[in-house]
Amino acid sequence: MAKEKFEEALEKLEDIVRKMEAGDMPLDEALRSFEEGIKLFRFCSAKLDEAGRRVEMLLGKEDSLQVKKFSGEDGDEG
Repeated sequence: MAKEKFEEALEKLEDIVRKMEAGDMPLDEALRSFEEGIKLFRFCSAKLDEAGRRVEMLLGKEDSLQVKKFSGEDGDEG
């Protein structure tokens, strides 16, 4: 997965979720898919974190720009 792109990994993860939600997988296949899904999730999460750090770094180089939290970050709790 070292050279995989975020979009490709996300698409694979979404496909795994759709198949698992259908509930038609044998247990062994479901476990393998779950394991692959966890790896893809971690990869995507790391890529998003990296992108966020890069954006913060770029914004931090400008004296007139300030880094602010995205308003949706706290809105998902409830």
